[in-house]
Amino acid sequence: MSIMRVKKEFKLVGLKGIGEFVNFGNEVPLLAKQLLSRSNEILNPIETEIALFEPKKDEGHKVGHYYVGLIVSEKLYEVPTGMDYIETNKSYITTRGNISKLGELHLNLLNWAEKQGYQRDLDSYIVETYHPMGEGEEEVQIYLPIQT
Repeated sequence: MSIMRVKKEFKLVGLKGIGEFVNFGNEVPLLAKQLLSRSNEILNPIETEIALFEPKKDEGHKVGHYYVGLIVSEKLYEVPTGMDYIETNKSYITTRGNISKLGELHLNLLNWAEKQGYQRDLDSYIVETYHPMGEGEEEVQIYLPIQT
């Protein structure tokens, strides 16, 4: 598995969800289905699904928010009702792998960051992009924000 540091900008239009971190695994895909049913309302999409997650700051931090959306090719000034336009440009460490190994990928990134001496940026969203590979397979690219 390869891990690298990147500076990356994301532009997206999405729906916001709020819930307990432990339920994100069920809630995020449901909100993503809702978003996809309305994807025809989003201007300039590039078909890549994306999710942004508020980082869990500590054990007492039980409820967080997240966005599920589609990446767009340019800044939008009008978005569909109930959706938000978000732009972020940060330094990340990133890795990519099969979505079935999502937990393992996150753990590997966290361990690698610690070994390399990177500090997590707990005020910025963790980003995941989703890439269908055919035959029902999907890969996820995880971007873990780091302090620079």
